[in-house]
Amino acid sequence: MGAYRVPDAIMIWKHSAAAILAVLAHTSIAHAQGAVPGGLEVPAGHAPFLTAHAEGTQNYVCVLAPDGFGWQFHGPQATLANDAMTQVATHFLSPNPIEGGAARATWQHSADTSRVWAVAIANSTDAAFVAPGAIPWLLLKVVGQQGGPGGGTTLSGALFIQRTNTAGGQAPPTGCKTAQDVGRKALVPYEADYVFYQ
Repeated sequence: MGAYRVPDAIMIWKHSAAAILAVLAHTSIAHAQGAVPGGLEVPAGHAPFLTAHAEGTQNYVCVLAPDGFGWQFHGPQATLANDAMTQVATHFLSPNPIEGGAARATWQHSADTSRVWAVAIANSTDAAFVAPGAIPWLLLKVVGQQGGPGGGTTLSGALFIQRTNTAGGQAPPTGCKTAQDVGRKALVPYEADYVFYQ
């Protein structure tokens, strides 16, 4: 893969930062009530135990696709904080040992290092909820859990995760059109809320 090019990332960041500022004003009564689009509801019998706000990037790499060239999702990199603006977790892509090392979205607690891996089972781009230019809202099912080395279990009890209130994060519309672009990376700023259910 090609080397990471700082000017490209700056251009993409400026474009995405403007989009994020535009959608921060996007509000609805549904958001305030904690409602989600149809199909993203957590199954009955599960209750939320942690809600945190994430800021970071959705990462893409330019690849040769069957129909030309395109941005391929390469995982998130984000920090999650609680209402007191204290970091509670990190979010990234890592191999899930429960599934033989399959790469999955991962959340690791910042204090006790408990960890969960999850896979999206439903998504929504419903304009009544999802801001323009934002990545979809998701319902994810936990497919791997691991306690911290000291016995921490804060996240390892999670069974479902919702990603809501997204801003930014979509693959850029430009920068991946020719063979010379293959290997180029795009780190696109995004924000989201994650709700963990047990």
